[in-house]
Amino acid sequence: MPIVGQSTETTDWVSRYADEVIEESERRAPGKPVVVASGLSPSGPIHLGNLREVMTPHLVADEIRRRGHEVRHLISWDDYDRYRKVPNGVAGIDESWAEHIGRPLTSVPAPKGSPHPNWAEHFKSAMTEALAELGVEFDGISQTEQYTSGVYREQILHAMRHRADIDAILDQYRTKKTPDGQQKNKNKQQQKPVDEAELEAAEGSGAAAEDDGTGSAGYFPYKPYCGGCNKDLTTVTAYDDDTTELTYTCTECGYSETVRLSEFNRGKLVWKVDWPMRWAYEGVVFEPSGVDHSSPGSSFQVGGQIVGSIFGGKQPIGPMYAFVGISGMAKMSSSRGGVPTPGDALKIMEPQLLRWLYARRRPNQSFKIAFDQEIQRLYDEWDKLNAKVGDSTALPADIAAHSRAVGTAAGELPKTPRPMPYRTLASVADITAGHEDQALRILSDLDPTNPLASLDEVRPRYDKAEAWINTQVPAEQRTVVRHEPDVELLKSLDDRARESLRLLMEGLDSNWSLDGLTHLVYGVPKVQAGFAPDATPKELPPEIKSAQRSFFALLYHLLVGRDTGPRLPTLLLAVGADRVRKLLGA
Repeated sequence: MPIVGQSTETTDWVSRYADEVIEESERRAPGKPVVVASGLSPSGPIHLGNLREVMTPHLVADEIRRRGHEVRHLISWDDYDRYRKVPNGVAGIDESWAEHIGRPLTSVPAPKGSPHPNWAEHFKSAMTEALAELGVEFDGISQTEQYTSGVYREQILHAMRHRADIDAILDQYRTKKTPDGQQKNKNKQQQKPVDEAELEAAEGSGAAAEDDGTGSAGYFPYKPYCGGCNKDLTTVTAYDDDTTELTYTCTECGYSETVRLSEFNRGKLVWKVDWPMRWAYEGVVFEPSGVDHSSPGSSFQVGGQIVGSIFGGKQPIGPMYAFVGISGMAKMSSSRGGVPTPGDALKIMEPQLLRWLYARRRPNQSFKIAFDQEIQRLYDEWDKLNAKVGDSTALPADIAAHSRAVGTAAGELPKTPRPMPYRTLASVADITAGHEDQALRILSDLDPTNPLASLDEVRPRYDKAEAWINTQVPAEQRTVVRHEPDVELLKSLDDRARESLRLLMEGLDSNWSLDGLTHLVYGVPKVQAGFAPDATPKELPPEIKSAQRSFFALLYHLLVGRDTGPRLPTLLLAVGADRVRKLLGA
């Protein structure tokens, strides 16, 4: 596996960020491990858009490891966040979960049938399994554990002592009302938050209660969970800096109490204060942020002011990353059910392909992950890149992306020993409908000089292709081979069509391989037009292509009753010579 380092020929984005991060880390904390970070909220299925939050620092961290540096990739699980709403389309839950809105994610029951103790662990587990398959090494940090064990106590007390300073920073971005009742932004560049974390931050920052916009009394950067109902629908009504006594009331259940914040662990800093606090506490040097966190006035921008002036730290360097979409799908939201997760993607594609999709695009470039027919083209592209890397004809940046896809600093990821084309494997899985002995026969016929001894040679790629056929291809697009000939169609054929079928059947036995049948089915229309079967497109008139399309459509109708289907050579191998002759009227 090629190891990507600081070669002048390597121009990929990962190497460039690694250069910056190593330099910045030496400036901030010389001799200490480089710290990069990601944050994930297990509020629902953690989708493929969230994966970019992890893959971007992972790839940079891995490059730094390859260069011999010690590096920590932190993943903060925001499992102490409030449960905001019941997601749609998630199995095992119903509207009764609405009673838990406002409680910490770790205090919400897991969906019915889950083996996990709570909501957060249920969704964290699926993501952790996917990251292991992807070769992502990380240190996980539960924010529930951090807050409830008192790890952040000094940071919380410090933020409360400097609440007026924090309030003044936040006040620069708050929306104010003009005398005529219209909304007006103090910071004209502010954009409306579009991410749920941003909306939660706006709701929890105290801004909603401060209509006069002065940022004066009443602002507290800390939100207790209620001692009565365990929800965050609380309002801090008093706080004493000397004694740390804090009084709050709950608008949900009416519970009220006074506690000593120096001893109290049932609450958390609001998001726009919590994030920069963690930057300073962990010494994070590199952390990317989504476009919804990076607009003026949003979490990353405001956090950059708070981390230095309040916590004496520095804002991480890191790119703004663009959205990841699914073919035909809009922007994903983690609180809605039914959005594809990394685990869903890994059921239909090998980890190397999924890693490559994130590695080859700069973070600010959006891209889509295919769950439809486009996956076949992506696999073709990937296989071509493998071939180019193998014969040293790939470009340096493509070699770098390939290296990052096939393995990490720890070594190569497990791979398919004999990676046959994905589209071929999918066609065979489609036609054989789970009969492994038939699949092995067909795949062995693809190259009779080097037949497969076992399906294990084409696994896990074969299993991924079979899963794609079974879960992503609509029933009406599945291939069902006819049991009996289409007698009416055969009777209606003219002499030219009958001759084309005769030429095909005459050549079946002598061309019974993938390459041979490819040559045969493309050659029949050429021979009928008076050309050699191996004549090149440059030697043929344009109408030959039309004749080939008509011939192919005829074969599909006679074999599967449709205009199209799997590649004809693969389909013929799957059906078998005797059955082909029967269906073609021999």
